[in-house]
Amino acid sequence: MSIQYKVEENLLTTPPSYSIRFVSRGSAGREDIAADIALRHPNFSKADILTILNAEDEAIMGRLLNGEQVTKEGCCSWFPSFTGKLDNPDDPLPPLDQCLHLNVRVSPPFVEDFSKDAQVERLASTEKLPVINAAEDTVLGLRDVLRADGMLRITGSNLAFDRQDSSQHCLIEGTRSGSAVQSRIGAVSNTEIVLMPDVPSQPEPWNNEYQLSVTVRYTEHGSLRTGIYKRRLRSPLTLTKMGHPNPPEVGILTGKETSPHVSVTGGSVAANETLRIQAVFDTRADALLFSLLDMQENGKTGAAVSVTANGAVSVPGFSGSAVTNLSVRVNTYAALKEMIRSSYGGRIADILQVQTA
Repeated sequence: MSIQYKVEENLLTTPPSYSIRFVSRGSAGREDIAADIALRHPNFSKADILTILNAEDEAIMGRLLNGEQVTKEGCCSWFPSFTGKLDNPDDPLPPLDQCLHLNVRVSPPFVEDFSKDAQVERLASTEKLPVINAAEDTVLGLRDVLRADGMLRITGSNLAFDRQDSSQHCLIEGTRSGSAVQSRIGAVSNTEIVLMPDVPSQPEPWNNEYQLSVTVRYTEHGSLRTGIYKRRLRSPLTLTKMGHPNPPEVGILTGKETSPHVSVTGGSVAANETLRIQAVFDTRADALLFSLLDMQENGKTGAAVSVTANGAVSVPGFSGSAVTNLSVRVNTYAALKEMIRSSYGGRIADILQVQTA
């Protein structure tokens, strides 16, 4: 027997890295363990072994409820622990289902024996599929940016498709509505596609989120195979009359929703400029950090502003920027945080074309 694993690309790292994922052959329960023991020790029936296993659980629970740590030598230990914060030393505890926890720690000798005796087996992909590793606007040099006047470079594996076959294509779809089969393609190979994007329109300006996919047929009579890029592409947004007393509000940092998660309501702007605004989920503080960035990766960055609820904040610019600050209002904090965590790996960024007229 062996322990199976797969190697998968981690799309949230730059440069790309690969993770090793354990692939379970199945799951075993108390009945299975009792059957295994009975095979090795035929003097004991499966029923007797089940009785002993159940009695062991009861004995361990009794010791833990008595406030003891329980250790099975050479295997593992059980011990209670508390979490929580009190404002005063005499305050009562929070409800026990919130602050009292039970921990299990595997003993080092058990882990050493496991590692020493283990054999592993690498699993191959079950079928050939297009895999999109990255999509970059080559004019700006920025990943996951979609511009109608830009050039999109898609890299990966098994990407080559027959442009004369209408069933095979590269497709860009709006997450709310709209789709466009890409026709302005400069080059196609197994590892790269270069094209001038046809960007489908969506109902609202803040619906600037898109999904990218490639559909391929590898043999003449083979089935169509589709690979979907796991990250979302975002198109630039335009802010007009910035620096005026009452500029039009512009929704930003939103997906397919019918109203924007965040709006830019104004700001102090001396001249036209294109920059980026990002929101990063800070797991330690359980907050979103808003900041303005220039158009270079790892370039200039303004001071971050922490946001933990709906409301207005001023996001400062960076050194040398014509934008001193932007006034931003968070409309749906909880939905924004969930979108950033679940769909963007903890960070979302929009390009803003800031105009004074």
